[in-house]
Amino acid sequence: METIIVGVIGLLIGSFLTAAGLRLPAKQSIVYPPSACPFCSARLRPWNLVPVFSYVWQFGRCTRCRERISPIYPAGELAFAVLAVASYYIFGWSMELAAALLFSAMLVMITVSDLRYMVIPDRILLVFSVPIALVRLTVAPLDPWWDAAAGSAGGFLLLFAAAVVSRGGLGGGDVKLYAVVGLMLGFSGMLLSLAAASILGLCAGLAGVFMNKWGRKTEIPFGPFIAAGALLVYFAGA
Repeated sequence: METIIVGVIGLLIGSFLTAAGLRLPAKQSIVYPPSACPFCSARLRPWNLVPVFSYVWQFGRCTRCRERISPIYPAGELAFAVLAVASYYIFGWSMELAAALLFSAMLVMITVSDLRYMVIPDRILLVFSVPIALVRLTVAPLDPWWDAAAGSAGGFLLLFAAAVVSRGGLGGGDVKLYAVVGLMLGFSGMLLSLAAASILGLCAGLAGVFMNKWGRKTEIPFGPFIAAGALLVYFAGA
C-alpha cells in the first residue's frame, strides 16, 4: 500500500515537474495562468489534469480542438512516478531517499526542458543544486565525504574541457549539470555515468541516422542522455 501511495504522489509531483520544466525555459510562471491547451487555449478541467490517465482517455488529443498533445507530458509524469517508487523501494524512509528524490526531480525537469527547447535552465540547476549539496554533504554523505566535492569539480572541469574541444558541441547547461551529477555520484560514479551517457547518445544518434530521421548535422540534446546515464549508475550502485 505504501508503494502505491508513493507512486500516486509521484505522478502528481511528476505532473508539476513536467509543467514547470516546460514553462521555465519559456519564461512563464509555473502557477499562472492555469493549464490550457497550447493550440486553442481552452482551459483544462480537473478531469483533463489526471496524470497519464487523462492523456490515455483523450487518446493524446485536446478534447476541444483535437490537436495532438505532446507525449512529453505523460512521459515526464510517469518517469518521476517510477523513479519515486524505485527510490522508496531501494532506500526506504532514509535521508538517501531525500537525495534520490531531489536528484530524480531535477533530472526529469531538465530532460523535458532539453527535449522541448534544447536548453537546461540555470534556474532549475540552482534550485536543486543547493538542497542536493546540503543533503549530500551532511545527512547523506558519500564515503569518503570529499568524494562528492571531487566528483562535482571533476564533472564540471571534464565537461568544460569537452565543450571547449568540441567548439560548441556541448552547451553550458550540460557542463553545469555535470557538476551536480558529480556531487551526487562521486568521482568514479561521475566517470561511469559520463561513459553511459555517451554510449546511449551514440546509439540513439546512429539509430536516428540509419532510420533517416536525423542527418549528420542534426543537433541532439545531450541532457536526456546525461539523465539516463546518471540514474542508471546511481540506482545500479545503490
